[in-house]
Amino acid sequence: MPKIKTNRAAAKRFKVTGTGKLKRNKAYKSHILTKKSTKRKRNLRHPAITDATNVKNMKKVLPYL
Repeated sequence: MPKIKTNRAAAKRFKVTGTGKLKRNKAYKSHILTKKSTKRKRNLRHPAITDATNVKNMKKVLPYL
C-alpha cells in the first residue's frame, strides 16, 4: 500500500487538539477591517473547532495529522 500524500494547504490551516479534534482559525480577518466592529474583530481572533460534518473529509485530506 503506498503512502498517502497530505494536502499541504490543509496541513497549514488545521491543528489537532489533545482530544483529537481539529482546530482552525476563523475567516474574514485579513482585509477590509475598517467597516467591521471591534467586537467582531476580537471574536475572530480566537480559534474554533472544525464542525463534525467536515471532520471525516478533513481526516482523509490529513492522514498523518
